[in-house]
Amino acid sequence: MPGLGRIIKMGSMFSFEHKSHPLLSQRLFLRRVLWNVTFATIILAICLFIGILGYHVWGPMGWIDALHNASMILSGMGPVVEIKTNIGKVFSSFYALFSGVAFITNIGILIAPLAHRFFHKLHLED
Repeated sequence: MPGLGRIIKMGSMFSFEHKSHPLLSQRLFLRRVLWNVTFATIILAICLFIGILGYHVWGPMGWIDALHNASMILSGMGPVVEIKTNIGKVFSSFYALFSGVAFITNIGILIAPLAHRFFHKLHLED
């Protein structure tokens, strides 16, 4: 596995090979994609947990309603349950902004290996 060793030696799980290095094998590329999907899923789960807890405590709403509302906000669909407390409205505002950034970040994490492979192929020597 010389390709994987080169990736790990470069410093982190998100390091990519330089354009002067050969293209990563398909197996290692799929491993990289799987790692990014796993990492993005973990980030989304943490963000969802923050929303569920916040809506449950400051909403205040039941666990299922909090899950539903946090899921809808995190996916960009908007709130479902009306929030009656001021602190709940403040939390909802900040969670909506946070969710937008988290969503865009996750899209970047998911697209990064695909974009890197595409541009790496463009720079390969014939």
